[in-house]
Amino acid sequence: MTYVIAEPCVDVLDRACVEECPVDCIYEGARALYIHPDECVDCGACEPVCPVEAIYYEDDVPRQWSAFIEDNAAFFGEVLPGRTEPLGSPGGASKLGRLGTDTPMVAAVKEPA
Repeated sequence: MTYVIAEPCVDVLDRACVEECPVDCIYEGARALYIHPDECVDCGACEPVCPVEAIYYEDDVPRQWSAFIEDNAAFFGEVLPGRTEPLGSPGGASKLGRLGTDTPMVAAVKEPA
């Protein structure tokens, strides 16, 4: 099990969760943040600091955002636009910085009017 960042994070990128994460497993895409499911230690430190309540324990993700469970994992396991190979498990987000790409699902989320 892991924590998942859902749609309310898209275009917000507050990063309070990044600062709170003790294992550096929250990676920054172009429009959203993603929690690495293999690097997350399920401590829950990220969840209460999210100002838009976008972070959920995997079993608690609201039904309307359940696709974000697989999408968070896809960010690390699939070849994303602009990349030649999957990100995999780099062992820490801070050494990579902002990655500048998102999963196709997040990229397709309509921007607020």
